Amino acid sequence: MKKNKIVLTGGGSAGHVTPNLAMVPQLKKIGFEICYIGSKKGIEKELIEKAGIKYYGISSGKLRRYFDFKNFTDPFRVVKGIGDALKILRKERPKIVFSKGGFVVVPVVIAAKILGIPVVAHESDITPGLANKIATPFCNKICVTFPEAKKWFKDEKVVVTGTPIREEIFLGDAELGKQLCKFKNDKPVILIMGGSLGAKNINEKIRELLPRISGKYNIVHLCGKGNVDNKLQKYEGYIQFEYVSDELKNIFKLSDIIISRAGANAIFEFLSLNKPNILIPLSKSQSRGDQILNAQSFEKNGFSIVLDDDNLSSENIYEALLKIEKNKDEYLDNMKKSKLKNGLDNVIKVILENSK
Repeated sequence: MKKNKIVLTGGGSAGHVTPNLAMVPQLKKIGFEICYIGSKKGIEKELIEKAGIKYYGISSGKLRRYFDFKNFTDPFRVVKGIGDALKILRKERPKIVFSKGGFVVVPVVIAAKILGIPVVAHESDITPGLANKIATPFCNKICVTFPEAKKWFKDEKVVVTGTPIREEIFLGDAELGKQLCKFKNDKPVILIMGGSLGAKNINEKIRELLPRISGKYNIVHLCGKGNVDNKLQKYEGYIQFEYVSDELKNIFKLSDIIISRAGANAIFEFLSLNKPNILIPLSKSQSRGDQILNAQSFEKNGFSIVLDDDNLSSENIYEALLKIEKNKDEYLDNMKKSKLKNGLDNVIKVILENSK
């Protein structure tokens, strides 16, 4: 029997790819054949091909809110991308397109609309990105991670689902994590995450804090490419990695407290794993402010402590650690009660309801 087909699309950052990959095992289990449309050179190409999924690269222009001479040429790339996407969709004839955001999705959802193929989109953040704003009129349904995001979309289109979480993060082994980090005792473990490139400000303040906390905690510091400082090996129980991939599930399982930026995918993984956390969202000078809103929502719900990146100090990180430790049971109780942990089943349900 011929399988149903679904086209996944999204790109520009790992955050636009991870939820798509999280859905792949479940989509395959219920009988979908999967292919992916992304940009020709974006990060999504490597991630998707590594997962063994058929990949198509199309022309895509960046959509900017600021002046740039490329604003005059990129619309032509988008038009070419629509033509590319039309050819692919006519060839693959999917039952539905699932769009995760990023500039590459715009030509894909427009092409799907032209061909009468249903589109379900997903917005991770409280405020939609520019690409999702442009794509919305061409979508049948918009899945949102946060209830606060509903106000940005028409009521008949929006569904609060949460975000799909990767199944593998629930399969961690704390003992394997302990072996990887070479910890020799059972002190509480702090995990610091700043993204694949690291976060300079967070790295600096954590390292200033090491003399005060290294005796009390074991510390796993994912500090970003090129940011390992070998001079700090003198601190027992402090281990640095540029980044980890397959082993991250084991480090998650081992960790008691997480200090991190506030990307939606990451913080919903912390919530799903019941990991109390300190969030240091990107400031408005470095972003459109979406991480700040994400973090504020988590703080309001009693899942997190939020610190201001512009006023970050080793002292306020230390105070936040003490507060988390003192009120750990309260944070854990709030997280366990949450109904928006893993949105995988919710998103799959919306896809099935809207497949033609």
